[in-house]
This record gives sequence, C-alpha cells and structure tokens, in this order.
Amino acid sequence: MTSRAGKVTCDLSVSVDGYAAGPHQSEERPFGDDGGDGWGGRLHGWMFERREENRAEVERATGAAAYIMGRNMFGPVRGAWDREWNGWWGEVPPFHAPVFVLTHHPRASFSMDGGTTFHFVTDGIGSALARAREVAGDGTVSVQGGATTVNQYLAAGLVDELRLHVVPFTLGAGPRLFDGVAPLDLEQVASRAATSVTHLTYRVGSSRS
Repeated sequence: MTSRAGKVTCDLSVSVDGYAAGPHQSEERPFGDDGGDGWGGRLHGWMFERREENRAEVERATGAAAYIMGRNMFGPVRGAWDREWNGWWGEVPPFHAPVFVLTHHPRASFSMDGGTTFHFVTDGIGSALARAREVAGDGTVSVQGGATTVNQYLAAGLVDELRLHVVPFTLGAGPRLFDGVAPLDLEQVASRAATSVTHLTYRVGSSRS
C-alpha cells in the first residue's frame, strides 16, 4: 500500500468469531441478537463500563479528524428519508468532527451540538473517503462501520490500519468482518489484553486475490 498523508483507520468491536452485531437488527435492537439487550452493551462494554482501563484505546478510536459510516450504523431508516432521524447518539454525538454517511438517497447535511456535522454521500465509498480526506487534511480518517462498510473499504484496499477489539464470546451469525474480502496480509503492530477485551492492531497490506 502506498504512503498517504493521514491514516485511514478502522476501530471495530467484534466477537471471537468475527461478528460486529447479531442477527435480526431493528430500531428496538440496533445490534440485533447480540447476547444482551440488543444495544451492543456486551460488545462495547470495554468502552463504557471499563473506560479507564481502556482509556488509550478509547481515545484513539474517538480521536479522528473525520469519520465514515454506513447508513445502517447511522440509523434504522431505509429507502427515502421519509422521517426525521439524527442518529442514535442524542443531541451531542461522540464524534465532534465531520461524519460522512454512505447512502443511496440524498439528504442535506446538518450539524449537531459538540461539533459533529453529518454529510450524506450518494456516490460511493471512494467519494466519501475523498471528502473525508479533504476536511481531515493530515489527520486520521476513521471508517466506523458497520462490518459491511468496513469490508467494502478493506476489499478496495483503502484501510491503512485495522484496530480490532475482540470480546470473549461468540455470536454465530450477523454482520461479519472480512465477509466478501479477498485474503489479506496483515502485520500485527500491537496487542494488549484487558479484563473483558483484547485489543489488536494490524497494518493492512495488499490483498492476495
């Protein structure tokens, strides 16, 4: 992978068998059958219930200059934007930076408290990355997810660093990391075991398709 100004990273919490959420996702259960109440508490407990123990990883995950996410991560609305939906995160989303949402349906950008502005991109992952890079400058662009969006960027060779937060349970079904992605060469550059999660950082090489 050629050198680029500003890394493209991805932080993703996954079960041991590679799932970023369970099956049967819905507005009431955004993470589906996730081994808990459907709100991702088991997958993401390391960020909230044990935040101090995992402070370095949380700060890395939330310190990007721009973010990209799929429409499914932004919310449950499908098709045309026929209802108001401003994301799962309340009036002050945790990004504090521009967020580019992949969608097939145009929507005007809007800003929220705390410095987060959501932009909606209808012309693909390359366009979203170009726009994110433009605002990020030399800063990091973070591909947030879900797993389907991350897989698209991995398959296109557009991720420099993959940071996995592996939680010790299995889900057996759902959106899964690496589905549809050609074999990759990954260089492990860091690992750390915490109480309820193992943090793994990989430099992403070329695919071996």
